[in-house]
Amino acid sequence: MIDWTHWHNEPILIGGLIFLGWLYAILTGPLRGKLSAVSYQPSASGPELPAPSSQLPASIPYPRSHAIKFYAALVVFYLAVGSPLDQLGERYLLSAHMLQHQLIIYPAAVLFLLGLPDWLVRPLTGRPGLRPALRVLTHPVVCGTIYISVLSIWHLPSFYDLALQNRLVHIAEHFMFFGAGLFYWWPVLSPATELPRVSFASQIVYLTAVVIGMTPLFAYIAFAPDVLYPTYEFAPLIKLFGVSMGAAGDQLLAGAMMKLIGMSVGAIASTVSFYRWYQANEAKHPALGKNKAAGTTNPH
Repeated sequence: MIDWTHWHNEPILIGGLIFLGWLYAILTGPLRGKLSAVSYQPSASGPELPAPSSQLPASIPYPRSHAIKFYAALVVFYLAVGSPLDQLGERYLLSAHMLQHQLIIYPAAVLFLLGLPDWLVRPLTGRPGLRPALRVLTHPVVCGTIYISVLSIWHLPSFYDLALQNRLVHIAEHFMFFGAGLFYWWPVLSPATELPRVSFASQIVYLTAVVIGMTPLFAYIAFAPDVLYPTYEFAPLIKLFGVSMGAAGDQLLAGAMMKLIGMSVGAIASTVSFYRWYQANEAKHPALGKNKAAGTTNPH
């Protein structure tokens, strides 16, 4: 049965997270001044060139708020794939596995992007030679298509069950979900000035379109007439909070979680975008806002 005290300590997982944390510390610490000095200025006669050294900033303050979010992303990722939740999702419950994916795609990916200062990604995004390709890859249509395609393909029974049976394939699945999550959130949370976030109106349309695009996958899982994944069909029955749902009920719950959590996150993100849109309009037209608040009318 489930060992609630078991936490994964595989070298690939622990070593990878430690390496990312160490690399971030080096780049935002000793190398901060050098990286923050990488700046590009537009040139009418040719490609964008590095600014003269006399115009470069010596350094900038340590990005503490960014660092907190970045390291929080690593912690959430480990909790998703290294805690007893992984054993529960790998052997017993599709709904637990679905929760893992939601943690990877939503809080982990969001915090990861929010933890990247603009100057940290500029050595890559600021390269004129890479920018055309990066613009295509980060276009909302491409990002949404990558996200929906990756999740849909991995949820096909043959691929999904293979991941449950093979540890390396399972690790690859989770890293691909995390990468798909980064693509999903890039148009809304891009840290790069050269590849900026889309307009607030476009963010709302984009988030809504992705939720709609995920509906066939949700329906496929939730309303399938049979249990899709043999691992869960033949898994031992366990009780959570005194309730045992069986494989069919667990599959329905997993599909509902995919849809409801995805819709809720999309609705929250759209609300935030709408509020920022409203704030931006108020900042552009402060007098109009004051007149509305005061109830100003035309004296004629």
